[in-house]
Amino acid sequence: MTDAQLADLSNTLLVVAILAYTIAMFGYAVEFAFGRKGLVAARAATPAQRNRVLVGAGGPASDAPVSPARPAVAPVPSPGGRAAWFGRAAVVAAVLGALAQLGCLASRGIAAGRVPWGNMYEFVSVACVVGTITWLVVSARRPVRYLGMFVMLPVVLLLGLAGTVLYVDAGPLMPALNSYWLWIHVSTASISVGIYLVGGVMSVLYLLRDGYDRRVAAGRPANAPGFPFGVGRHLPGADGLERLTFRLHAFGFPIWTFAIICGAIWAEAAWSRYWGWDPKETWAFISWVVYAAYLHARATTGWRGRRAAFIAVVGFVTMMINLYVINFAVSGLHSYSGL
Repeated sequence: MTDAQLADLSNTLLVVAILAYTIAMFGYAVEFAFGRKGLVAARAATPAQRNRVLVGAGGPASDAPVSPARPAVAPVPSPGGRAAWFGRAAVVAAVLGALAQLGCLASRGIAAGRVPWGNMYEFVSVACVVGTITWLVVSARRPVRYLGMFVMLPVVLLLGLAGTVLYVDAGPLMPALNSYWLWIHVSTASISVGIYLVGGVMSVLYLLRDGYDRRVAAGRPANAPGFPFGVGRHLPGADGLERLTFRLHAFGFPIWTFAIICGAIWAEAAWSRYWGWDPKETWAFISWVVYAAYLHARATTGWRGRRAAFIAVVGFVTMMINLYVINFAVSGLHSYSGL
């Protein structure tokens, strides 16, 4: 029996979470654009000011002039100024959004009397809150807070899609899902997707920064590298972004591997076979292979950097195909979206 009041509370908290994440996204955007070292401020700065370099994402600081042979590394926003207050407010909004979303999941689970990740709506919601928490931890440890808008944008879009197109009323589990393996397999899968979401965003930002550096090194003006690489001018140094991307994927890969292994064990208990090349199983394996290839490529000198980052982006695309295309367009034993 579903508790209607708790189910309504869960729906209300979902709206609160989306609004809080949206506020956080705009707060991060203001800090990125109007911080004293941000995009708008960088364009308004004097030439002497533009030549002062501060490496982001853990790099060293330097006051040496920028030479044409060495592209300028985008500075981290200054800790002072009004724009920094928007960044701090964005962190508060993101924390409140994450708390609201955790409350949304908890109240939904209590209302239905089960774990709150039994369909696509709930799976995506868990992945979004994991992605948000991952970003909060990363931005607390590294001077990359002003990049939060690039993380919050997909979180808002995915959660908004989950709350509209993917939404289903709270209710009991399908009989096939009523297993303790649901606690382990689905939870670890959604956690790894949330971590990979942040890693995928960092991969794209690294490619933008690397593309900017390459175009400046090739002789293009630093203020006109072409779309979309102009954004790279205001991002942290490529090396720092690349290291952050690797660490996120290295952290998420064992969790994803564990989720696949648990799924195989559950499949043997439910269907008397560990692997049957069901569409979801196949695409989960494809994602695993792509991410394994990324980690291997990153450890290989000739593939480290841009080539490896492309593989990471492809990996997240396969995740999204598995989550949306396979659930909507392909019928299989894992068709438990609830729609």
